[in-house]
Amino acid sequence: MPTDKRQRQKENRAARLELERKAATRAGRIRTVRNITVLVAVVLGPLLLFSFLSGGDDEPEATTTSTTAGTTTTTTPEQAATATNYELFAGQPTACGATQPPAPADLTFEAAEDQAIAADATVTAVLTTSCGDITLELDPSLAPETVNSFVFLARQGYFDGSPIHRVFPSFVIQAGDPTGVGNGNPGYFLPDEFEEFGTTYDIGDVAMANSSTPGSSGSQFFIVLEENNLHLSFQFIKFGRLVGSEDVIDAIKAVPLGYNSGGEQSRPLESVYIESVAITVG
Repeated sequence: MPTDKRQRQKENRAARLELERKAATRAGRIRTVRNITVLVAVVLGPLLLFSFLSGGDDEPEATTTSTTAGTTTTTTPEQAATATNYELFAGQPTACGATQPPAPADLTFEAAEDQAIAADATVTAVLTTSCGDITLELDPSLAPETVNSFVFLARQGYFDGSPIHRVFPSFVIQAGDPTGVGNGNPGYFLPDEFEEFGTTYDIGDVAMANSSTPGSSGSQFFIVLEENNLHLSFQFIKFGRLVGSEDVIDAIKAVPLGYNSGGEQSRPLESVYIESVAITVG
């Protein structure tokens, strides 16, 4: 018959083993959660970025508030449901202390008219925004039809008064949709003028957004803000480069941001508008 001491030792050993078993179980659960979290990040990360560049519904799911110069603007889901996105932008403060420009004209076209731009021409687009001028150098040798379309739309005043509807400081600035919704187009689409598949997108590159299907680029464009390779399954038409404009880009990146319906914290709560676009071809 075991002594009391041996019995206590046996019970203590059993208790220790049970604690070790529970600890191992908890560690296994933690590893599982971590693995799931990493998997979700790997799978959804590129999808979120892709959704960002593909346009789509940009109405916020939750109330967002912005305060500038003593003026507070609050947008509720109910207001979002009864207003176009442009109206949401128009109903909040204008960024950088600027004055809100006239609303964009409702323009649609069957196709871009030929702007007679030679492949070796130097094409400059100066975007006057609420926060200052952004200068783009367009490359007709790289994407001739895309450059022709951008110049045509700019000369028609298509971009005038339109909001920069997405600002993702560690990724891109996206604009070119007068409705501010994120899926607008000028009434026509461009042929795909892609570079070799796998091309990287460097800081300052300017490219067209699309809806992930061939021939779906229209008027929306984005400026790359940070080094990345956009690990995505689709390509975007690169057609130019940002020239200087660092102070203006920094000012736009500093605008307070709210969440859109896709869960991206990229909706400006102080509206940045493209007031006009001046084109020079030389």
